[in-house]
Amino acid sequence: MAASASKKHVALDPMDLYGVRALLSEEERMVQDSVGRLVDGKVLPIIRDCFEQHRFPKELVPELAALGLLGSSIEGYGCAGLNAVSYGLICQELERGDSGVRSFVSVQSSLCMFPIHAFGSEEQKQKYLPRMAKGELIGCFGLTEPHGGSDPANMKTHAKRRGKDWVINGSKMWITNGAIADLCICWAMTDEGIRGFIVEKGTKGFAAPEIGNKFSLRASVTSALYFDNVVVPESQLLPGVTGLRGPLSCLTQARYGITWGVIGAAQACLAQMIDYTKTRELFGRPLAQNQAIQIRLADMARRITTAQLLSLQLGRLKDGGDMMPSQVSLAKWNNCRMALDIARDARDMLGGAGISAEYVPIRHMLNLESVITYEGTETVHQLTIGRELTGISAF
Repeated sequence: MAASASKKHVALDPMDLYGVRALLSEEERMVQDSVGRLVDGKVLPIIRDCFEQHRFPKELVPELAALGLLGSSIEGYGCAGLNAVSYGLICQELERGDSGVRSFVSVQSSLCMFPIHAFGSEEQKQKYLPRMAKGELIGCFGLTEPHGGSDPANMKTHAKRRGKDWVINGSKMWITNGAIADLCICWAMTDEGIRGFIVEKGTKGFAAPEIGNKFSLRASVTSALYFDNVVVPESQLLPGVTGLRGPLSCLTQARYGITWGVIGAAQACLAQMIDYTKTRELFGRPLAQNQAIQIRLADMARRITTAQLLSLQLGRLKDGGDMMPSQVSLAKWNNCRMALDIARDARDMLGGAGISAEYVPIRHMLNLESVITYEGTETVHQLTIGRELTGISAF
């Protein structure tokens, strides 16, 4: 007791109250630091303007590629071969900048490069992965359809065999990167079940118009996809998977990254609120001197700390080959709700200034309204855990 009491107090890192960074390997810390420098030096100076102008900062793609952030978990093919925790830290730092930048990397890595690597032929891997790792080719992922994204089994887009070719008809909606993509991983219903196809930009009958007038993810490209008698050869079929297992395994990869990413958005809000409440004076004293403000800041830190530990353990499970999709659902549900609640509360604590893009909470709040919805809505993940607990599907 005496020894413990005499210990000199050491100030904790407000963004890491439980010392999660100390649990990382040297390589993992190096990855986090290098991406953090990129975000501080390249993303934060321009992202407010990009959000206001509804513009994806495509000029950042070479920077992201140069750091090995595209397809970072893939071994070979010009990819970095990093572990799952490193990929999570990449997502966390990028989303500290903006969800739109993290979304770009998530789609390129988890939804496009992953299925080519996991289910593609060796020829497909050699053709696409090295150039995608360099940022020379951008991909998009065509799964969600206009009639409803939460029921992918009810897929209307279909592909029919015609000799040695396939003919694809249908449409997809809310597709990140669509209008700037050089290729699409399109999932379509066939007589054999759901199959994946690589459809290249410029293929006759394929169009990817951008969706405008968004008030969320404004620094990200979102598109519709249209397939009007699009003919692709057999060589563009992903041969290694049939059925929903293919697209759902991709979503598991992307959801894993999201569980980390939203921590970065929440940290950005908390960091700004700590600074703001120390300098903003009301009734003759700084806001930070009020009990109500300290309780709200403390609650933000509690939620962030919980999310950090959840994602770190999830990453260790993934690296050990033991991660289950329902565990990803729990973390996606918890962490997205955490981040959105923090962004909303931070916006409120700013008072009238909270609606100004001069401060980050309103931008993160608007982005997180999308992040909590895509890659499985909050309700879908709640029901996934309910099914895990009861053994009964309520879908």
